[in-house]
Amino acid sequence: MAKNIQSLERAAAMLRLLAGGERRLGLSDIASSLDLAKGTAHGILRTLQAEGFVEQDPASGRYQLGAELLRLGNSYLDVHELRARALVWTDDLARSSGESVHLGVLHQHGVLIVHHVFRPDDSRQVLEVGAMQPLHSTALGKVLAAYDPVAHSEAVEADRKTFTPLTVTGLDEFESVLAETRARGWGADVEETWEGVAAVAAPIHDRRRMPVGAVAITGAVERICENRLGPPELRPELITAVRECARAVSRDLGAGRF
Repeated sequence: MAKNIQSLERAAAMLRLLAGGERRLGLSDIASSLDLAKGTAHGILRTLQAEGFVEQDPASGRYQLGAELLRLGNSYLDVHELRARALVWTDDLARSSGESVHLGVLHQHGVLIVHHVFRPDDSRQVLEVGAMQPLHSTALGKVLAAYDPVAHSEAVEADRKTFTPLTVTGLDEFESVLAETRARGWGADVEETWEGVAAVAAPIHDRRRMPVGAVAITGAVERICENRLGPPELRPELITAVRECARAVSRDLGAGRF
């Protein structure tokens, strides 16, 4: 069994100590409570402070939890609230569309799948929760890049890999795709990431009217699209369904009407 890293264990213990009891603690209190030498405790505190996880009061010299922990905690809560609010609506969407439904959020320069509802048939399927998808080619990614400035920057600055002959990689063309996505309120991926697969996605907003995720219907291109004597076009009823689902989740998150 691999050994735990002692310095990380000590840092975690320090954060737990600061999270409970008194609001602020001095160096001697922290070192004594954790049975550490003052020099060791001070070194850990200095590192945590540099990363924003701990703050030091200039007047008293005492330490307290930093704003970075609050940001990380809010991010964790936002994702879990998003998933909790979306459970019923995504189940309904999968049932009404007959296709798989994915819920995605921006994470580490890509789209993290935080919820996946299987296509409601007896076919063998693989759970994709925890999988990462690219920002520039997927329907979920395009929606996030179109509405979230951080996602947009990451998609623009990234190396936009070619997955199929239909993948959009050029910056000007990609920006045009995002502008079209914003104008119509939904994003599409027709064999741009995986051959034979199409998807349509819509953005989800929170109470601050900020984009916090996206929901998508994904399936075989012949089921998601229709061909009217030309290139495949997404079925209008699926576009309507995914947008209504996104609006419903947004309303549950306090965003009001969109």
